[in-house]
Amino acid sequence: EAAGLNVKEVALGEATLNTDQIDHGKRSVLEARLKKLGFELLDDSRSKLIERIKVVIIDKIHHSGTLDMKYNWSDLLSDELKHDYNYVSNLFSSVEGVTIEQYIIRQKIEKAKELLFYNEKTLSEIAYFLGYSSVQHLSTQFKKVTGQTPSEFKNSRLNSRRSLDSVQ
Repeated sequence: EAAGLNVKEVALGEATLNTDQIDHGKRSVLEARLKKLGFELLDDSRSKLIERIKVVIIDKIHHSGTLDMKYNWSDLLSDELKHDYNYVSNLFSSVEGVTIEQYIIRQKIEKAKELLFYNEKTLSEIAYFLGYSSVQHLSTQFKKVTGQTPSEFKNSRLNSRRSLDSVQ
């Protein structure tokens, strides 16, 4: 509204505008204002779907608070997004350059880093919490993604954590 645009609808994290009123100049101003606030303009349905996939995964891994994350990710994503999983998976891979499974693993490793950094849980508890079948499975994936074992990470002062939206 501050940019002189007519807002049709506002929902949590999403605003719908009348697109016929947005010329190139207004679009640039809107994009700049949104970027300053940490948001981005999504005007293509494929981009919106990719963003929704990431939000569902991040929410389940980082914000669910449950103690056992053994999700059937294909069913979960299909149900949440109301799309066939094969379509969602192929779209995600073609746009992001990684599979959904790889993205989930990277998000789990970021959560493991957080838990290790704050020393909130043992490695066994972290493995269980993140839905790994064993500590060894978690440790193998952790080393593959970070180049360090969980113990090396915990003992290092570098702690190479990244913001959630920069994990690819």
